Amino acid sequence: MASEIRVDKINSLSGVGTVTLSPTGVDIAGITTVSTLKVGTGVTASEDGDIFFTGIATATTFSGSGASLTALPAAQVTGTLPAISGANLTALNGSNIASGTVADARISTLTASKLSGALPAISALNLTNVPAANVVGVHTSLNITGATVVGSAVTISESGIEASGIGITCANINGTQIGGRRNIIINGAMQVTQRGTSSTTSGYSTIDRWSNSYAHDATMTFTQHALTSSDSGPYEEGFRYSNHVTNGDTTAATVQYYVSQQPIEAQNISMSGWNYKSSTGYITLSFWVKSSVGQTYQASLMTTDGTIYNYPFSFTLSADTWTKVIKTIPGNSNLQIDNDTGEGVRVNISPYMGTNYTSSGVNYDTWASWGSGTRFKDFTSTWWTTNSATFEFTGVQLEVGSQATAFEHQGYGDELQLCKRYYQQINQESSSTSILQGFGNGSGRLRAVLYLPVEMRANPTVALDVSGGNPSFYSYAGSPPSYSSLSGVESTKKTITVDINTSTVTAGDPIDWRGSSAFITIAAEL
Repeated sequence: MASEIRVDKINSLSGVGTVTLSPTGVDIAGITTVSTLKVGTGVTASEDGDIFFTGIATATTFSGSGASLTALPAAQVTGTLPAISGANLTALNGSNIASGTVADARISTLTASKLSGALPAISALNLTNVPAANVVGVHTSLNITGATVVGSAVTISESGIEASGIGITCANINGTQIGGRRNIIINGAMQVTQRGTSSTTSGYSTIDRWSNSYAHDATMTFTQHALTSSDSGPYEEGFRYSNHVTNGDTTAATVQYYVSQQPIEAQNISMSGWNYKSSTGYITLSFWVKSSVGQTYQASLMTTDGTIYNYPFSFTLSADTWTKVIKTIPGNSNLQIDNDTGEGVRVNISPYMGTNYTSSGVNYDTWASWGSGTRFKDFTSTWWTTNSATFEFTGVQLEVGSQATAFEHQGYGDELQLCKRYYQQINQESSSTSILQGFGNGSGRLRAVLYLPVEMRANPTVALDVSGGNPSFYSYAGSPPSYSSLSGVESTKKTITVDINTSTVTAGDPIDWRGSSAFITIAAEL
């Protein structure tokens, strides 16, 4: 039985063709014009050419422009997209960006004002070819490989900063002055040895400004040791000498010790720029050190004005290996450093002190009031009990600031002038040169006046050393007198006057002191 046919339900159907109605549908052959065509409830075709789908549309291909397509999921887009302006992109976040590579040439005119929503953290590890002009803001860590050009005058590269024009303007270096002498230590490279290059005497005996103090059962030998290229570390940094000691004992007694010290003039510290009263004001001590015995050693910085305060610290050495020691030391409200020519601070470096001077209760890396029995923490005694053990150091620098900068090398002449403020020695250079020029000051006395080339720290102590032989004299007027004894000395920081008892000499006769092994020492050490 045929299904019901209602022709009146087909509105405005016209054209040329064949229409066949059957139970399964309507077949139309030829050209058909329909003003509105509905297929079920999901598809509507209108006479202006629009087709509306409320369900899923399946098609093999599309042709035409996709410029008006909106809300298109990324998973449905394949092929090559034309350039897309970012001006209309909103709420862009990491979850909407699929993995893969997006060429930046396809994104243009993207501005911050057009982006809304929260972006996730973005690592810069995969950013390449970022022009310096596009990097703004503060960066806590920035790795840029290659050279960066700032304007036309500054180039920053891995090897340094190059600047043309005026150059670099810097407020300070390591928190203190740019010019002038940075190193407060004098003769830190161990160059100057006015007294000689070897001695077994305690105190000031070899390297200027360094006192080697010890109490020992046997002899200790102190030398200015010449470094060679085998002294890896300090040699490459330009050091050619060290302060070297050879031990001679094999037992450790409670009263025995060895310490090398440099006392520092108080005004050199008080006017250095170190805010020594503040825990955020720093001074840094650095030096190279080597020992033939591997163990822990100790050093300290101490103040000597007012109540004495001490800052001890330790360092560990491997046998026969140069090690760079760096210690940054804060200030302390208890410290007193006067602005005068007396001692204000002392640097101590020690391989051993007996238990009369140490305590297990001493704390490293902190200021504490000094006591004779609490100078250091108890020492390991291996070095002290090893006969012929050696200990040496060089490159000592004490500077204001929290960083150890490169050692401030001085020429020998400059370092010698600094040392002469504390000690001068007048030796016979040759048999025909004079140590002093004087005149007869009576029937048996010679007087000589010497103007010092460097003003001393204080009125010096003057001594005549005749251990190598008595001085001999040359007279321009008669027979030269012979030496008897030193009569007396008057000294100021700038001049010394020496009276020498001699055999008969005519008053006023000009006399030279020459041709002997005797010499004059002039000391104003701290």
